[in-house]
Amino acid sequence: MASRAERLKRLPLRDNLRGLEPYGAPQLQAPVLLNVNENTYGIPESVRHAMIRRVEQELKTLNRYPDREFTELRTALARYLGHELTAENIWAANGSNEVLQQMMQAFGGPGRSLLSFPPTYSMYPLLASATDTEYLSGFRDEDFQISAESAAAQVKTQAPELIVLCSPNNPTGTALSLEVIEAVYTASEPYRSIVIVDEAYAEFARPGTPSALTLLPGRERLVVSRTMSKAFALAGARLGYLAAAPEVTDALRLVRLPYHLSALTQAAALAALDHSEALQAEVEQIKAQRDRIAERLAQLGLKPAESDANFVFFRGVTDPQQLWRELLDAGVLIRDVGFAGALRVTAGTPQETTAFLDAMERILQAEPTLVHHD
Repeated sequence: MASRAERLKRLPLRDNLRGLEPYGAPQLQAPVLLNVNENTYGIPESVRHAMIRRVEQELKTLNRYPDREFTELRTALARYLGHELTAENIWAANGSNEVLQQMMQAFGGPGRSLLSFPPTYSMYPLLASATDTEYLSGFRDEDFQISAESAAAQVKTQAPELIVLCSPNNPTGTALSLEVIEAVYTASEPYRSIVIVDEAYAEFARPGTPSALTLLPGRERLVVSRTMSKAFALAGARLGYLAAAPEVTDALRLVRLPYHLSALTQAAALAALDHSEALQAEVEQIKAQRDRIAERLAQLGLKPAESDANFVFFRGVTDPQQLWRELLDAGVLIRDVGFAGALRVTAGTPQETTAFLDAMERILQAEPTLVHHD
């Protein structure tokens, strides 16, 4: 009998999807899960009760379709972001991945291209393939930064219809300066490119790290995407959103599915936004654990990248797969992002962080050759 892989090959799958692997980190279980950048603190009890009350109200009318325009939610998201944004500037979907997919459905497609700058979020090329958009790989310097001059030059060389800048970047955690974003936007003017700044981890940025939201006025092709999965601890609820000129949200209405945001999702997100201050208190604790991880890894001889996210990307590992496996054997699951000599770990609770750092110290003391010394 033919295998499933062989049977898949016999289907009339689009050529650009053949041979691809679906996205996803290994769904393994371990006492300490620090592999997919979740908010490991969870939702405070007071916020959970508020969400239950909101959702319970929606259950009374669950036989009816939800508000197709999710107007109350867009208004609440605009209020949360500030910067004089209104509901007309906001769009939301089932996670920021769906927001990005809708952007590519509206502005990408056959004969069009998307440029991003690896190493970066691995979903970008997969979303491009799913929408039959050509994916173009830019490049960063050895510290994972992009200068304004380099970014502008790459845009002019590639002339893409879509550009995605991830800031803070996943998997490295590095943030981009506003000068880089402005340079990319200006360089893309002749091509009328849509410039998306993916700020999924913006709430974890260090003080003084600017948001691209400040650049939105007067820039009709600039889009800033966010998520409630990380800072709001709502990864399971699936709520991503963007801020842009109203005409961008009009474009997305042309490709969205009818009633794409469930009433329960909208209710949970609204309750979380009502209690954003309580949730942001956990963000500060996560940032403290992130900095603690980076400091200790450096002391162990590794090279953590400067991070404005809720994770730490570190280099200097001679055998990442071996270290990953030994950490898993010790009950700690982190992420092998497929980058030579590097791994990524999510900042967890103090107890989870201690478990990771203690395991790292034990492993490296037993096997010091796992650390590359210049």
